This record gives sequence, structure tokens and C-alpha cells, in this order.
Amino acid sequence: MAIHLQQALEIGKYIVTQRLKGRKRYPLTLMLEPLFRCNLACSGCGKIQHPVEILKQNLTPEECFAAVEECGAPVVAIPGGEPLLHPQIDEIVRGLVERRKFVYLCTNGLLLEKSLDKFQPSTYFSFSVHLDGLRELHDKCVDRKGVFDTAVRAIKAAKAKGFRVTTNTTIFEGADPKEMQDFFDFVSTLGVDGMMVSPGYSYEWAPDQEHFLKREQTKALFREILAPYKAGTKHWNFNHNPLFLDFLTGEKDYECTPWGMPSYSVLGWQKPCYLLNEGHYRTYQELLDNTDWDQYGRASGNPKCADCMVHCGYEPTAAEDAMNPQNITRSLGAVLSFSR
Repeated sequence: MAIHLQQALEIGKYIVTQRLKGRKRYPLTLMLEPLFRCNLACSGCGKIQHPVEILKQNLTPEECFAAVEECGAPVVAIPGGEPLLHPQIDEIVRGLVERRKFVYLCTNGLLLEKSLDKFQPSTYFSFSVHLDGLRELHDKCVDRKGVFDTAVRAIKAAKAKGFRVTTNTTIFEGADPKEMQDFFDFVSTLGVDGMMVSPGYSYEWAPDQEHFLKREQTKALFREILAPYKAGTKHWNFNHNPLFLDFLTGEKDYECTPWGMPSYSVLGWQKPCYLLNEGHYRTYQELLDNTDWDQYGRASGNPKCADCMVHCGYEPTAAEDAMNPQNITRSLGAVLSFSR
């Protein structure tokens, strides 16, 4: 588990504080989307299919800071679109780090190497580079040759300048377990500070609707992929709570925590979660108060939630579970084993 000790302790303190205050629903990570524009059109992405007038819009740094303060989550992920297309992305990151938020800037890597001088290394800041597999598979997923090599060069350049770098991998139906194991081996040689992995979500707007996994398929596939890791023969450095990985392999059975990673964009606070777009609210409190949460998650019977096992819904559940006495030792041990 590649979450460094400082982040793990601060998140643990935050969760304990929320429990002591009696708060039933609170966020762990804000998914801050400062723009929807992108320089790629990945087949499994459902985030960039907006009208041109929406794609032209950016959140201002002030709007980003206000959303962060309103939400209060200790972690801020900046997906997109491609955040490095935002003309003030360096100002946004700098302001979030000054607020002592743990920031993950998600990028496909195409603009990363030439953007490095805009940023400063910090224990509060990581680049999260999208890589869905080795060269052939990744370039197929993003529908452009050469992207894998560009992203790998950018990772090496960022590490050479002292930045924390993680990778972000989405796994779809048809993935070859051995190839994914080889991919994790390769990424490990790059010296990254952690690897994130998650099954894809069947976005209604995604161009490719044929390769999203059903729930039992997800469990079977991840059992195969992670078998060497679970057996202790591979020591891959995952940027996850180990309980979330147990969930992916079917060893844990969790319910979704859709409010755990709320999404804010130029459209407002997205209802109900980062994956489903069923409207927007003006404020975070309106999202909490006005969303009928019983209509979402697997137990609700909502077909849109039935096969979802994506980290943004279940990682917050695993984080809560990690704070239970029987799990604290294992979770902390995973942090210490890879603490940077």
C-alpha cells in the first residue's frame, strides 16, 4: 500500500473526528474536475461527451478553493478531461497544497514532461498517470499510438525531478491476467510511488459499451490477476487500502459509499456520485441533504449500480472498515511496509 504514513495518519485522524462528531455522511476525497476538455478520446471514458460550450469552460482557482473548503475532504483528486490543459492548473495545485490537502493530479501524460517546471515536489502532491496496460493495450485503449511511450518518459522525468508519481489503471472485460501481471512488474521498475487499479464503469456515454465487467466477472478476473500478490510472491506497490483489494477479489462484501468521493465541476456538485450524472446541485450541503441515497448502491436494486465495483464508491467503505479494531493492524502494516 503506497499511501505514505503522513497521509494515512491524517486520514485516520479525520475519520475518527467525523465519527466523534456523529456525522453519518462525510467525504474522504473530492473529485475536482476543473474542465472536461481532453486531448484524447478513450473508448471507455464517459466524462468528455459534453456540448462545446461546456467543454470550453474552466473552473477558476477561486471556485476550486471554495469547493474544497465547502467539502472539507482531506484528499483532492483532479481528473478531467486533461487537467494540464487548464491554463491555471499550477495555481490550483499550489493553493490546494498550501491548504494541506493531499492532491492527485490525474493526467494521460501527453503534456506532463513539458509541464513539470510549473509545479514543485511536495509530500502533499502526486501526479497520477493513466496507464491501462503495456504499450499495445494502452495505445488501443486511448485510440492513439505512441501515448504509452510518451507517458512512460514523463513518469521517468517526473521521478527524476523528485515528484511523487502514481499510476491509474482501469481494467476491462477481456483483460489477460498474465499480461496485467507483466504490466505491474514493468510499472514497478519505474519506481512509482504506487499503482491504482479499478474495474471500469459502464458510463452511458462511453463509446465502447461492450467491454465493461459484470460483478462476478470482476471478482474472478481480479482473483487471477492478483493471485501472485495475494500469495506473497509479488510485492506490487498498490496505492489502495488492502481491504479494497479484498473486495475486488470477492473476499470482502461491501456496500457503496457514494458520498465518499463527491464530484464538483463547472456544472456544480454532481448527483449522486462521480460516475452517475443525474443532475447537479449548487452547494455540497444540498447534495447531501437532497439526494435520496437509498436509491443508489447495490442494495437499492438500481440497475446502474448493480455491477459497479469502482474505487470511488468502495474505497471510502474500505477506509471506514480499516478503522475497525480487527483491521487496523493490517492496514497500518501495509502502509509501513511501503512508507516513503
